[in-house]
Amino acid sequence: MRKNTKKSKKTKSSAPVSKQRLQKILAASGIDSRRKCETLILEHAVTVNGELINELPAFADPEKDDIRVNGQRIKRAEKVYFLLNKPKGVICTSSDPQRRQKAIDLIDCPERVVCVGRLDIDTTGAIILTNDSELVNRLTHPKYELPKTYHIVVRGRVEGKDVEKLKKGIWLSEGRTQGAAVKIVRRSHTETTLQVIISQGLNRQIRRMFSQLGYKVKSLKRIQIGDIVLKGIAAGNYKRLTKPQLAYLKRATGME
Repeated sequence: MRKNTKKSKKTKSSAPVSKQRLQKILAASGIDSRRKCETLILEHAVTVNGELINELPAFADPEKDDIRVNGQRIKRAEKVYFLLNKPKGVICTSSDPQRRQKAIDLIDCPERVVCVGRLDIDTTGAIILTNDSELVNRLTHPKYELPKTYHIVVRGRVEGKDVEKLKKGIWLSEGRTQGAAVKIVRRSHTETTLQVIISQGLNRQIRRMFSQLGYKVKSLKRIQIGDIVLKGIAAGNYKRLTKPQLAYLKRATGME
């Protein structure tokens, strides 16, 4: 391939409102993750309007600029938004050396989507997948954490004193958790079914909270993200978010 001989374009730390970070544009078009797109830029693989870009930060206008990777013009990706009912045994990463089934494998669309946050391999239920990197960043930022509602079955009878501890916060290695909203649905001497709402997203948070109190979680399912309810979607299936649901997410994260 003929090398671009034009002088590397100088970049600035700020850009007009219409422009976005170049690695973000590349990732949104399905090239690769943002980190790998940064590497492509630094490896002299990216041009904007015929000028070689090999420094960061770099900015471009995805609506107007001719952006190419290794000489191939990138396609402007349609933004897509899905709500998946994740089954047990499916992971929420974009790659896996063990070749386990991934949540993104269950979505049939040409765009490259990612999970918004994660559910551990044994947890089922609602998870959003999209290629809208700005929405992903906001939904996973502590400033905009939406409440998540879980249906939980644990071994043993959960007593009122432990419910109060959950409401006040449980000490984990990261510190004390934010208070949870807890409702006992039913209980016996052998198991308890609860509904728990939390806004934090610590790793395996609910399982660890109950473990600290001496309870083992038998099943854990996320049934709601903010106002978006997982209803009418079988395990392993998904549906596109409706316009009202998308508008709600954007309002909740300050995008509107």
